[in-house]
Amino acid sequence: MDNKSMKGWLYLLPAIFFLGVFMVYPLADVFIYSFEEGYNSASQTFFGIGGYNYSYVLHDPYFLQALKNTFLLVVITVPVSTLIALLISLGLTSITKLRDLYQTIFFLPYVTNTLAIGLVFMILFKKTPYSDGMVNMLLNLFGAGSVDFIDGPYWAKMTVLCIYTVWVVLPFKILILTSALLSVNQDYYNAARVDGTSKFRIFMRITLPMISPSIFYLVITGFIGAFKAYSDAVALFGTNLNAAGMNTIVGYVYDMLYGDSGGYPSYAAAAALILFVIVLTITCINMLIRRKHVYI
Repeated sequence: MDNKSMKGWLYLLPAIFFLGVFMVYPLADVFIYSFEEGYNSASQTFFGIGGYNYSYVLHDPYFLQALKNTFLLVVITVPVSTLIALLISLGLTSITKLRDLYQTIFFLPYVTNTLAIGLVFMILFKKTPYSDGMVNMLLNLFGAGSVDFIDGPYWAKMTVLCIYTVWVVLPFKILILTSALLSVNQDYYNAARVDGTSKFRIFMRITLPMISPSIFYLVITGFIGAFKAYSDAVALFGTNLNAAGMNTIVGYVYDMLYGDSGGYPSYAAAAALILFVIVLTITCINMLIRRKHVYI
């Protein structure tokens, strides 16, 4: 190994050390825990090794409900938030005056505390003895009946959770897409206009391919972030998410470790590994799609 390569490895050594200590080792430890049946965290003992923990988790109705909630959250919020962010970014790049002000306004929710936003959403949607909430007041104005979005039917609670999640992730996506749109070479647009190309065709043939790496990045990180959702649900429905029927996979893992059903690290480890496999599989699928549809 020459001196240049040695210097490169020395620069990487701190990062490799921290990744090994805080990522590789915990992942290996969780993998081992997931196969230890009847693990007792107090005595550090277990009575066998096998796949019972995975079987228990996959047949646990609370986990199946959390899996359903998480998949719905991912399928709905990732494409919706990305599409809305793209439309807003296109609007921001088309204006010149007060663009920085509008960008700042759209970015404010990103730096606001998650629980504070959750409290605002509860005020908007939650029915109280004194009021049905602002959203229900608007529905009543249009002749629709009031809906209990926080303690009512499942579809209503999932609607609020999806709206809340989209609202939280939207500012970051707007920032990334606006930067990507502003970085597109204007010569391409000028050449297309000279040829009389329509705006829609310019968008499909120039804009979309040029910003496709940014869109791909947001989709990947959006999938990962949505699968890790937990604080969003807590902010809206409280800590007892199983009772509300709105738990997520990360919430299930937390409950198995520290919640009312806590004290089962082996079940928590199995659920965490299942989540890891799901996220890894979806990421690999997206990477395969990237080869054909992402402009590099």
